[in-house]
Amino acid sequence: MVRHRGFNGQRPNFGARHDRFEKDNNTTNTEVAGKARCHLLAAERSRANPRPSREVRFPAVIVAALLLIVLSEGIPPLSAREKDTAQYGEGLIVNVPFPETEVSQAVEDVVQNGIIRGSKEYNKDEYITGAKALTSSRAFPAWTDGGKVFYKVRTNALDPRNFKNGGDVGTLTVRYVVQAQGDASTVLRIDAVFVELFRKTAHPSNGTVESSEYKDIHDHLEAMALMKKQTAEAEKEKAQQFAKNQRVATASATTAAAIPQPAAVPEPLTDRTRHPQASAGSPQTLEQHLQDLRRQVERVVKAPGAPLKSAPFHTASTLASLKQGTEILIVISTPYWYGVETHDGQHGWIARDQLEQVP
Repeated sequence: MVRHRGFNGQRPNFGARHDRFEKDNNTTNTEVAGKARCHLLAAERSRANPRPSREVRFPAVIVAALLLIVLSEGIPPLSAREKDTAQYGEGLIVNVPFPETEVSQAVEDVVQNGIIRGSKEYNKDEYITGAKALTSSRAFPAWTDGGKVFYKVRTNALDPRNFKNGGDVGTLTVRYVVQAQGDASTVLRIDAVFVELFRKTAHPSNGTVESSEYKDIHDHLEAMALMKKQTAEAEKEKAQQFAKNQRVATASATTAAAIPQPAAVPEPLTDRTRHPQASAGSPQTLEQHLQDLRRQVERVVKAPGAPLKSAPFHTASTLASLKQGTEILIVISTPYWYGVETHDGQHGWIARDQLEQVP
C-alpha cells in the first residue's frame, strides 16, 4: 500500500462531511426562506398602506408654495383694501391761519371762477369748466352747523375723473363750509360728489378735487396777504416820507426867521428885462420833479375800462369796474399785475396791459 505524505492511514469520513453540509444547507435555506417571506409581507403591507415617496412629496410642496406666492401677489393686503375704500367720501377739513373774512373772500373768488380742479371730463381737459356758483344744492344734506356755505355746480358733466365708480352724465357739486375759529383762524371744509343724471347714484370723490380746490384757495390767500403786507409797507414809507418833509420844512422856516433880512433894494429895470425868468427857475424845477414822480406811481385806465380784481388772477372776483381814464396809484408792481389804490381808497389788482401812463 502506498502512503502519501501527510496521510495518517485513516480514511476520511466523507459521509459525515456530507451530513454537515446538508445540515448547514438546510439551515441556510430556512433563513433565506424566512427572509423572503418577510420581504413579501413587507411588500404586501406597502401595497395595502402606500407611503408617498420623496419624489412625489417634494414637487407638491413647491407647487403649493408657488400657488401661495401667486395668490398673495394677486390679492392686495387687507390694510391696503381698507385704505383704498376709506379714501372715498372723506372730504377735506383744514384749519387755515387766516381770519374768517379773508377766507370767505378767497373761497368766493374760487367759487366764482367757474373751474373745478382735480377732475376732468372723459380725459378731455386738465380741469372742468362751466361751473356756476349757487347758494344751495340737493347733492348734500342741508348744512346746520353754522358758518358760511358756498356751492360750485357743474351740470351735464361727462364721466368726470376721480369719483368712485363714476360714469355716464351727471352733476358735479363742490361744497365749501367756512367757520370762524377766533380772530385769526378759520376752519375750512370742502366736499365733492358726482350724481348721475338718470340713475341718481351718488359717487364720492377720492379727495383729489378737494385738495386741488384748497390749493387754489390757499394761493388766493397768499396773494391777498402779500398785497396787504406790501400796502402796509407802502403806507408806512409814505408816512415816514411825509414826516421827513414836514421836519425839513419846519427847520427851513425856523432858519429863515432867525436870519435878519437885508433891506429891499429896488431892482434895476434893465436886470428885469435881461432876466425875465430868473426868479421862476426854482418853481419850474420842482414842478418837473413832481411830474416825474407822477409818471412813476400813477396810471390811467385804458379804453374801454378795466376790472379791479381782488387778487392777481383773471379768475378772481371783480371788486369794481373802472372806466376809461380813471387815475390810480401803483402800490405793488409784479411782472403782469399792478396792486393799485383808487382815489376813494379801494385796493385791488389790475393787469399791467390795461393801464397806461398819465398824459
